[in-house]
Amino acid sequence: MSYRDKTYSTMKLTFEDQIAIVRFDRPEAMNAANVDMSYERVEIYRHLSEDDTVKVIIITGGDKVYCAGGDLAAFSKFNRSEAQKFINRGVEYQKLLMDMPKPTIAAIAGYAYGGGMENVLLCDLRIAADNAKFALPEIGVGIFPGGGATQRLVQNIPIAKAKEMIFFGKPIEAKEAYHLGIVNKVVEPEQLMEEARAWAKRLLRLSPLSLRSAKKAINNAWNQDIYGGMQQEADLWAELFDSHDQKEGMNAFLEKRYPEFRGN
Repeated sequence: MSYRDKTYSTMKLTFEDQIAIVRFDRPEAMNAANVDMSYERVEIYRHLSEDDTVKVIIITGGDKVYCAGGDLAAFSKFNRSEAQKFINRGVEYQKLLMDMPKPTIAAIAGYAYGGGMENVLLCDLRIAADNAKFALPEIGVGIFPGGGATQRLVQNIPIAKAKEMIFFGKPIEAKEAYHLGIVNKVVEPEQLMEEARAWAKRLLRLSPLSLRSAKKAINNAWNQDIYGGMQQEADLWAELFDSHDQKEGMNAFLEKRYPEFRGN
């Protein structure tokens, strides 16, 4: 059975043309992540990374909650070994989403707490409804954020502010998240998915190959010194001159017409 036809217990997956919509789907638990979700999201993102018919991914939740973080009812029963296995699957899922070779858009309404906020930080573009709230409250239950926040939040906001959010766990509103640079845009709740789809359709008009190369270059800015990053950027840029999309894009510009990109 194709992953497209599979029914998942904690996630919902739908497709609209070349757009995949991944939705947290545990409303009875505020979309909190449990062991089943830890397996299902790895499977989903691995398939999406390999599916050439999908060009853009939107990740969302419910109208009142995006994802409330980890399921403490499950976590409270973990011993150290079980916790290590769970978080290792989390690292696997983070790598798949962070390195996804196509753009990802988070569409956030309601609570994005703990692992929910960490999921947002993995996405390339982030649109929040004005009822969205962001927090990393794990310190209050005797742990700390283990889904990448200690690494990625400091790539998004000043380190002192990141420590404040992680140490105190205090929620911030959507507008503050916007001013800090955590999200790109804030809209009314009823406009959230409409805006996310509009951004996705804008991305569909661009070269998938150029987007993939640009994303790789940007992400690698965090993994090496400036000189190595500059050289990799130059190499990725030059590689595009072997592609149909580069020739089509430049010829279309010179011929004053819209380009028809193929992703090769």
